[in-house]
Amino acid sequence: MSKQIECFFDFGSPATYLVWTQLPALAAKHNAKLVWRPMLLGAVFKATGNQSPAMNPAKGRYMLVDFQRYAESYGVPMKFSPFFPINTMMLMRGAVALQEDPRFDDYLNTVFTAIWVEEQNMGQPEVVASVLQKAGFDAQVLLAQCSDEAVKEKLKANTEEAVARGAFGAPTIYIDGEMFFGQDRLPMIEKALS
Repeated sequence: MSKQIECFFDFGSPATYLVWTQLPALAAKHNAKLVWRPMLLGAVFKATGNQSPAMNPAKGRYMLVDFQRYAESYGVPMKFSPFFPINTMMLMRGAVALQEDPRFDDYLNTVFTAIWVEEQNMGQPEVVASVLQKAGFDAQVLLAQCSDEAVKEKLKANTEEAVARGAFGAPTIYIDGEMFFGQDRLPMIEKALS
């Protein structure tokens, strides 16, 4: 029986972007089912008393360098968004709305790339609409789905579940009930999958 990887994520997290570039291949290598769980990182911070490393200037400067080192070691592009931090609520609702859609992975690719490679201001609805439309999504329909009460409630429930299970940031990954936090835990995640 293959293992399941649950990854609670928020597009606004640079560590999540880095994990997203690696986790699908890791899951495929170990024949594991990868389940992306959209949540609101700001709400997790509020519920747990945590905050972004960027709130500490010295740590924030170091994290920029560290994330770039990881990107280089993974062989992936990464530009630190000049619009960071952005309000990702609409983007996360979009992820919930499309979670069962065949284009969910396309949506992840579109949004992560727009923020962390193309430096788009994805906190602005008009930019989001333009980026999604160019990627072949019906932006008007998708953005309308983001206002659906069921979508809002599902995102809230995911966030509450993440906090209840011990999450304090993103990405938070679970394998067989064991929690792993951050992009630097990938070797441990691989070991847990072996």
